Amino acid sequence: MDIGLQIKKFREQQKISQEELALKIFVSRQTISNWETNKSCPDIKSLITLSNIFNVSLDNFIKED
Repeated sequence: MDIGLQIKKFREQQKISQEELALKIFVSRQTISNWETNKSCPDIKSLITLSNIFNVSLDNFIKED
């Protein structure tokens, strides 16, 4: 599973901009962009926060299809 694509998909489904998401999880907009383009990966704490914001299971980010 591509974590970056999942983050982008869930963010767009909720109609949240990268800037808005960044503010919610206390990172920069560039960090969100880097995650979505797989230039870097969120740490486990950030993944948990993202799963709570998007109201999805952590499995959605880390489990292979």
